[in-house]
Amino acid sequence: MDTQQYGSEQIEESALDKAIRYLQQQKLMTGELLYKEPKHTLSLSNQEHEVLQQIQKTEPILQATDQINTSKSIPPISIHKKFIMPTRKTALFEQSPEWMNAPDLPVLYEQIHTCLNCALGATRTKFVFGVGNPNADIMIIGEAPGADEDAQGEPFVGAAGQLLTKILAAIGIAREEVYIANIIKCRPPGNRRPEKSETEQCEPYLMKQIELVQPKFILAVGLTAANTLLKSENKMADIRGKLIDYHGITMIVTYHPAALLRNPSWKQATWEDVQLLQKLYVESKVV
Repeated sequence: MDTQQYGSEQIEESALDKAIRYLQQQKLMTGELLYKEPKHTLSLSNQEHEVLQQIQKTEPILQATDQINTSKSIPPISIHKKFIMPTRKTALFEQSPEWMNAPDLPVLYEQIHTCLNCALGATRTKFVFGVGNPNADIMIIGEAPGADEDAQGEPFVGAAGQLLTKILAAIGIAREEVYIANIIKCRPPGNRRPEKSETEQCEPYLMKQIELVQPKFILAVGLTAANTLLKSENKMADIRGKLIDYHGITMIVTYHPAALLRNPSWKQATWEDVQLLQKLYVESKVV
C-alpha cells in the first residue's frame, strides 16, 4: 500500500485519507470551517490520531470563537468526492419514499412529476423537472420556472433561458453539455419568490438530481438558489465569483439571467464569473 512521510514516520495512505475525510465531515456538519478535537464522535486508531495531529500543526485551524471573513474565497476540496444526498429526519422522510432510491433521472421523473406536496402542484401547467446531460460536469441551478417554463415543462426556455444559452456559448460550452434544474419544480403564481415551505418540500428532489448527475461544478444563478443551497442569507456581492465548497462540489454563484435583462450593468460581473467557471472546467478536463 502507498505510504506518505510525516516527520520520521511513514503513515499508510488509508489513515491519511480517513483523517482528511473526518475534517471534511466536521466542516460540513458545523456549516463553517471549524475543527473540534474528536472525543466520542468517531473512533480513530492511535495512528490516525497522529495523522490528525500532524495536519493540525501544518493547517490553520479556526476556532468556534474566530470571526470568519465571508469576503474571502472558500477553496473547494481538492479531490472530487461522490455526492450523496444528505438524509435529514423531517416529516417528509418519516418513511423513506420510493423516489429516494431512483437509479437514474428518468425513473426519478416518473416517481415525482405528479407531486402535490405543496400548493404549487395544484396551480402548475407542467412539472419542470430538469434538462440536459445526465452525466454533466456542470450543473446550473436556478430559482423556479417562469411562464414559458411552466408551459413547456423545461427550465430556462424563456428570454432568460435564451440569454443563459448565449452566455454558455460565449465560454465554449453547449447547453446540451450541462444539466439545468431549479430549486422549485412548479411555477409560483405571478413569478413570485418561492416560499420557505415550498423550497423545503421541493429541494430534496433537487438534491437527488445532484446525486444522480454527480457534477464537478455547480453554477447557482440568483440569490434565491444560492441561499437555499447554502442555508444562509447572503448578499450577492459577498459570494459571487468565489469558489464555494458545496458537499465536495465546487460551486460558483452569479446573477440570474433574468436579473441581467433588467440590469445590463451586471453583465460584466457575470462574464467574470462564468470565465472562472470555464477556466476550472477546462482544467478539470486536463487532469
